[in-house]
Amino acid sequence: MTRTLFFENALLPDGWARQVRVAVEDGVIRSMTAGASAAGAERHAGIAVPGLPNLHCHAFQRAMAGLAERRGPANDSFWTWREVMYRFLGRLTPDDVEAIAAFAYMEMLESGFSTVTEFHYLHHDPAGRAYADLGEMAARIAAAAGATGIGLTLLPSLYMTGGFANAPPMEGQKRFLNDVDRFLTLVARSRDIVAALPAARVGIAPHSLRAVPPEALSRVVANCLDGPIHIHAAEQTKEVEDCVAALGARPVEWLMHNADVEARWCLIHATHMTPTETEALARTGAVAGLCPLTEASLGDGIFDGARYLGADGRFGIGTDSNIQIDAAAELRQLEYSQRLRDRARNVMARQEGASVGRSLFDNALAGGTQACARPVGAIAAGKRADIVLLDADHPDLAAGAGDHWLDAWIFIAGRAAVREVLVGGDSVVADGRHSAHDDITRRYVATVKRVLAA
Repeated sequence: MTRTLFFENALLPDGWARQVRVAVEDGVIRSMTAGASAAGAERHAGIAVPGLPNLHCHAFQRAMAGLAERRGPANDSFWTWREVMYRFLGRLTPDDVEAIAAFAYMEMLESGFSTVTEFHYLHHDPAGRAYADLGEMAARIAAAAGATGIGLTLLPSLYMTGGFANAPPMEGQKRFLNDVDRFLTLVARSRDIVAALPAARVGIAPHSLRAVPPEALSRVVANCLDGPIHIHAAEQTKEVEDCVAALGARPVEWLMHNADVEARWCLIHATHMTPTETEALARTGAVAGLCPLTEASLGDGIFDGARYLGADGRFGIGTDSNIQIDAAAELRQLEYSQRLRDRARNVMARQEGASVGRSLFDNALAGGTQACARPVGAIAAGKRADIVLLDADHPDLAAGAGDHWLDAWIFIAGRAAVREVLVGGDSVVADGRHSAHDDITRRYVATVKRVLAA
């Protein structure tokens, strides 16, 4: 069945257009016409833009937001935050993970994301034993995506060691662990699990060079010739120093020389790169997966966005630890971090007079679409009808037009400007609220109360 949608204003691949008529069949855009009549079409009020892909998420961490905001006995860092995370995840059941993921995915949709790429490493029970179904936890992620309507790219993560040089895993890491053979079985099982979800994809996520020895990395990449490949890289200075000591090169440098990094790859964070590494990564066609709010929360450091964009590098954004789920806030934090470092303004726009909001949005849209490997990222024929409607009557948008709408959304209004979200042409968010907001929230609150009381 073909449905016809009508938007008064829409951002199309070749720019802003008015009176846009879009034909949708089985969730996919079949045709679109600008300057068209609204007669017989479903009218959707607001400013239509493509839904943003979230290219990096650990859904279960949404429920520990705020738990690590207490000063420790020593200098706090990513490494002390990680201990809090390990203690928290030891309590989670599969039911808990599904409830938390559904809440996080609902918040993503309400903020302007329409696809999530789940970097999924919580595989086993609290004792580290595999569930009867090796894909039990992956199935809960897929169930949460199905319940909320968000598009899904599922990346089972390989985690083998506790650090470089085959350091033994820590107690808190035992729920993550697989050898290569079991991991490949999990990848195959994950493909079966997501098969019923519209246009869902499965890739792989070797967790990091500290958690996956070089020979294992080579083997899993060689056995997974389809789908995206994501890996954490150069998030922390200690990680860089340890990598040099163990492998004789910095993480991104090592990957450039020892892995065939190309367009399927997404290097998550890539914070601590030399200028040479930054430009080399840009030349590969891979995506830098930036999570600015989490990187700020953990004190990771600041990505060299100006240099990377100057080398035509591709990036997307993710919510990572999910401390604040807001598409506009991630983009805003990215630009503001550049301003603080460089003591300059409008850093992520490359041409004089260009809109920073438009530059951030276009780049995150293209890079995120590449990294999730789903047919999204544009209001165009052949793409899924994943569309965000910004509120044209919001005080910060009402007097604007064109790229000013994106500037106002990203730098002023944030998620309050998101009026409606369509996924596959179906409305899942209306008046800023998900259709199942109350039920999903009720289940999440009950879950968190019980988990934190344990």
